[in-house]
Parts: sequence; C-alpha cells; structure tokens
Amino acid sequence: MATVISLGFFCLLAIAISYYGYRLYVRPVRIGERLGAPVGMAEPALLQTVRAPQRGLLVRIVEYIGEKVPVSPEDASLARRQLMAAGFRSDLAVRVYYGSKIVACAGLLIAAFLLRNQLTSNAVMRIVLVVGGAALGFFGPNLVLDHLITRRHQRLRLSLPDALDLMVVCMEAGLGLDQAVVNVSRELATTHPEISEELGLVSLEMRAGKRRSEALKNLASRTGESELRKLVATLVQADRFGTSIADSLRTHSEFMRVRRRQDAEERAAKVGVKLVFPIFFFILPSMLVVAAGPGLLQLFKHLFPLMREFGR
Repeated sequence: MATVISLGFFCLLAIAISYYGYRLYVRPVRIGERLGAPVGMAEPALLQTVRAPQRGLLVRIVEYIGEKVPVSPEDASLARRQLMAAGFRSDLAVRVYYGSKIVACAGLLIAAFLLRNQLTSNAVMRIVLVVGGAALGFFGPNLVLDHLITRRHQRLRLSLPDALDLMVVCMEAGLGLDQAVVNVSRELATTHPEISEELGLVSLEMRAGKRRSEALKNLASRTGESELRKLVATLVQADRFGTSIADSLRTHSEFMRVRRRQDAEERAAKVGVKLVFPIFFFILPSMLVVAAGPGLLQLFKHLFPLMREFGR
C-alpha cells in the first residue's frame, strides 16, 4: 500500500512539474518561433535616454532649488545646448544644473565663512576667502561642464573614422543611408557608445518624419563637434547634388585619419619644448647633485683647511 501511495505522489509531482515547465518555458518558446524574429530592435543607448531617470533625495532637492532660480530664456537655451553637448538630455538637466550652482555656491560660502579664522589671520584675506569660495562654488559647475564637453567631443572625434568605415561597408553592401545609420548605431553601441547614441537619435528623428538633411543638421548643432559639422556638410551636399555618398564618406574618413596623424605628429613635436621646464627645474638639479656632488664635497674638504691656514 505504501508503495502505491509513494508511486502516486511521484506521478502527481512529475505531472505538476511537467505542466509548470510547459506553461513557463516550452510554450513561450514555441510562440516566439511561430512569430519569428522581432522586426526592429531598440538600441540600448536610446532606451537609456528614453527611460525615466531614478532620482534620489539629493537630486530632487537640487532640482527644486534650480526650479526657483530666475533664469532668462536665452540663458536657459544656452545651458540646455551645453548640457546636450555634454550628453545630458533630460528635461531636468537645466534645473539640476542651476540648482547645483546655487548649492555649491552656498556650501562653499558657508565653509569659507566658518573656516576663515583658521585659514588666515588677515582681515582682508578673510573677506577675499569668503568671496572667492562663493565665486568658486557658482562658477565651478561651468568648468566641470566645459571639461565634460571637451572629453565627449574627443571621444566623438576618435570614434568617427570607425563609424564612417562601417557606414561605407553598409552602403556598398546595398543599404541606403538611413538603414546604414541604424546598423552603425547598433554595431557601435559597445565600442563607441557616444557616436552610437548620436546616430541612434538621428535615426529616430528620421523615423519621426523629419527630413534627412534636417536630422543631420540637428546632429551637428546638438553635439557641437567640428568634425561632425564637416561630416554633416559633406552628407548634405552629396545628397543634394546626387554624388556617391559612399565615396564621399571614404574620402572624409581618409581625411580624418590624415588629420589625426598630423595632430599626433604636432603633439610629438611639441614634447621637446614642453620638457624644457621640467628638465631645468627637476631633472637638471638632481643630475648636478649626482655628478658634481662628490667632487664638491672633496673640494670643500681640502679647500677649507687651506683657507684657514692661509688666514693664520
């Protein structure tokens, strides 16, 4: 009897596991195979830009402070363009930017006011320290933003030849410019995420109904990178006059590589001039100490007794 009950429980458990596995794993796979592959794959970089950011308590406080800052529309538009060039495209970026300026200004002002007696005893320097701390807190985010823009421009500039080569391959394989932009954006998402994100936004704008030339011009104005401006001008002119876009892209890619090699040679030629001051102030004194130090010690050792004897 016990054997029959155990066998019954075993069969019941096996049936339950089989039914659960079929509903959870096997059936969705079969439905997916019937439907086939997805028609369009969303780019990860674009999903990150569309997905709503998760804000913490500090970010919400800074955003609330930045929302209360009186800013003219011209300054807000300029700040938005700079933030977009740095890679910040959220609607909250401008408010967080101005809020961070106010918070940093207030924080450094309070810190300088509390530490002014410990840092200096001069009354004038105390006032200068407090004012300087407030100015550093207010203009510090501008310097950080300029640094981020410069770094992003450099990454875009270095990744552009690879993107152009891949775009040339796609177009010579028979794809149009729009589909080539989509493929390049998808393929470079891991190696060059910045250029992948920008090209993905161009693709989304063209899908939304904008003209190709307008989407490309938005790319140039959004990034602010000079090499991208040249590329956009080349693509717009090639599209307008009906010339081969693949040949134009190949020529522009070769030009960029020559330009990069020339920049590297220019930086290498400047190394000798830049090393003058480090050599003069740091390396030359140590070399003099090592080379002439023992001789000077022997000279002082024998010269001073002779000088004392002559003085007698």
